[in-house]
Amino acid sequence: MFEVTLPDGTVKGFDRPVTLGEVAAAIGAGLAKAAVAGRVDGRLVDLSHRVDHGVTVAIITMQSPEGLEIIRHSASHLMAQAVKELFPGAQVTIGPAVENGFYYDFDFERPFTTGDLTAIEARMQQIVERNDVITRSEVGRDEAVTFFKGMGEQYKAEIISAIDAAQPLSLYAQGNFIDLCRGPHVPSTGYLKAFKLLSVAGAYWRGNSANKQLQRIYGTAWADAKSLRAHLHMLEEAEKRDHRRLGKELDLFSIQESAGGGLVFWHPLGARVRQAIEAYWRETHIAAGYEFLYTPHMANLDLWKTSGHVDFYRDSMFHSMHVDEQEYQIRPMNCPFHILVYQSRMHSHRDFPIRWAELGTVYRYELSGALHGLFRVRGFTQDDAHVFCREEQIEDEITAILDLTLATLGTFGFQEFDIFLSTRPEKSVGSDAIWDQATTALGNAIRKHHLDFVEDRGGGAFYGPKIDVKITDCLGRKWQCSTIQLDFNLPERFDITYIGEDGGKHRPIMIHRALMGSLERFFGILLEHYAGRFPLWLAPVQGVVLTITDAHHPWAIAVRDRMRAAGLRVDADLRNEKIGYKIREHTLKKIPWLLIVGDREQEQKAVSPRDGSGKDLGLMPLEGLIETLVAQVRERKV
Repeated sequence: MFEVTLPDGTVKGFDRPVTLGEVAAAIGAGLAKAAVAGRVDGRLVDLSHRVDHGVTVAIITMQSPEGLEIIRHSASHLMAQAVKELFPGAQVTIGPAVENGFYYDFDFERPFTTGDLTAIEARMQQIVERNDVITRSEVGRDEAVTFFKGMGEQYKAEIISAIDAAQPLSLYAQGNFIDLCRGPHVPSTGYLKAFKLLSVAGAYWRGNSANKQLQRIYGTAWADAKSLRAHLHMLEEAEKRDHRRLGKELDLFSIQESAGGGLVFWHPLGARVRQAIEAYWRETHIAAGYEFLYTPHMANLDLWKTSGHVDFYRDSMFHSMHVDEQEYQIRPMNCPFHILVYQSRMHSHRDFPIRWAELGTVYRYELSGALHGLFRVRGFTQDDAHVFCREEQIEDEITAILDLTLATLGTFGFQEFDIFLSTRPEKSVGSDAIWDQATTALGNAIRKHHLDFVEDRGGGAFYGPKIDVKITDCLGRKWQCSTIQLDFNLPERFDITYIGEDGGKHRPIMIHRALMGSLERFFGILLEHYAGRFPLWLAPVQGVVLTITDAHHPWAIAVRDRMRAAGLRVDADLRNEKIGYKIREHTLKKIPWLLIVGDREQEQKAVSPRDGSGKDLGLMPLEGLIETLVAQVRERKV
């Protein structure tokens, strides 16, 4: 007789060894049906794992985050099994679960086609209906290498050869398919009832462009068909909102391949939106006590050696260039420049806090295959800022930064946040006392806002703890934008100091922070969030005056000019086209306000406006409409 303790403290007794599946059944039939894996004394295991002594057990269900990850990882094996059954010559490499789905990389003699994906998915469904049992076994490294080489799976053999010989390896078998994997997995393929293959793309072996390019098949998997349908609907909506398509349709920006990939060209209409974003950014930073800096786009390579970027960030930097027999580096980050400004004069304890902000353009080397519209580029502008303060000022400064962060994101229409607090990793710089003080200050700042947060233990950078803020868009997607990062490293590397009250030299604390992150990426997020229909204060064209006949041109021009004088971005469409055609065209351009003028409007010095929803608001005095729109822009309503 032994006892199993459940998470709520309940104890279940058993008089013989049992599997976790049997433990779940003993708790309840509903739990047993939903179970996909479990934890034994905190260790993640399959439902087939047997227990024969007193342990703590937690059952993992398919709807939980852990359960979904197991389903998706199992789905990647299911896909690999289908590929091997259909295309025996394909070699398998790695196939992890990822957010909302999974992928598997294959080496195959020809590109997979759309028809191949359809066939693979159909075979996956057949394997599900076969309900192949999934079993786990342990083998030694050399035995595993021999086994996979004998199967012709050279990539698997290479992976295993790099593993410590003393470490036991687990293999998972389902039907005739056997794969190397830590697990756990669902008990049988019949558990995988809701999946869809999405696309195929290129991927280099081990992520190195010097290696062979493989084919990566992406898919998604869920606990049930309803969740799958909801996700596929979200993907359809995301496709409609794709910022690359909208950017072209609305003439906002372009990526000119002739100039080099990953470089953004802002067109006049896109530049108007960016100007509105930057104007708001400057206004709020002035109110928050920041001063602005402008710094160079390159510097002597020695600066990047001192900062540590050459040692730790070299792969993401462009090659240096020779100027006057010296090496210059185009900047990947702004922080060393702000430190140089700090070093330009001596500072007193009375100077703090010092808050400096810059819309600084940086350049980072990205592989061409990783580039993606505005979301992954090689040149982008950060809404960067650095705060220098004394240790006792940390909590107040973090609180003020978090205030500004949430206010900024809220102004752009984001109200749902996920907060992460990353703490000290094993390898780090700085004393225990300053790490404890800084981490406590970050946590207290979050709590003051009554926000829930997830603590990522050991997830901080080696130079300091940090807060990351993810926003949720209208489709429920999470986007990492804001970061607040304490830095105990760069002040040490550059030996920056201030004169304290005691007359001695002291080291300031440096805080890095970005609210929107990359302006390009944030613009792309906004474009998809609003599907191109920006709120009035951001819209590149806030209104268009539409004439019914040529006779109404004088009043239309007067309306346009009066609205422009009030600070509104308004154009006039004076073409000799039917009014219905003009309305449809500008509606497709997602113009917030369409202002129609005809005989009655011209006589009464008025307009007949239609708002963004297409609602006809009837005859309205021009000055009254201007007052309403100016107020909406001033208040930045979303």
